[in-house]
Amino acid sequence: MMKNLKVLSIPFLAVAVLFAAPALAAKSEVYTGFLSSLAVNGYDPVAYFTEKRPVEGSAKFEFKHKGATWRFANQKNMETFKADPDKYAPRYGGYCAWAVSQGYTAKGDPQYWKIVDGKLYLNYDATVQARWEKDIPGFITKADKNWPGVLK
Repeated sequence: MMKNLKVLSIPFLAVAVLFAAPALAAKSEVYTGFLSSLAVNGYDPVAYFTEKRPVEGSAKFEFKHKGATWRFANQKNMETFKADPDKYAPRYGGYCAWAVSQGYTAKGDPQYWKIVDGKLYLNYDATVQARWEKDIPGFITKADKNWPGVLK
């Protein structure tokens, strides 16, 4: 009986190790959510600058960058992003700006955003965004010091 248990335990152990390994690995440079490859949850990062609001991207206009799939509302926005991705991609890979300032990561929600000094920042939710807005320059300074170390 014990011998049979040992034989059965090996495959289960192997599966457990396979699932645990990614959890122990560093986080991706771009936040894509669980079981997704979409940056900014599929929203068009250029539209924040051109339309001053979140606009859903289309699967017709996709571009791979930094291991994530970026979607755009139209060809023009996709070409604009391709020409200068660092200008349009949200800071801290789309993770919550306030969380990064606190030394950890959390999802950035495309509905809670702000452009500061020509850079796009996302936050977790309305409550966190309100907290972040109380000292944006201070939190950006802290987040810049923590980034990208919070990914480890």
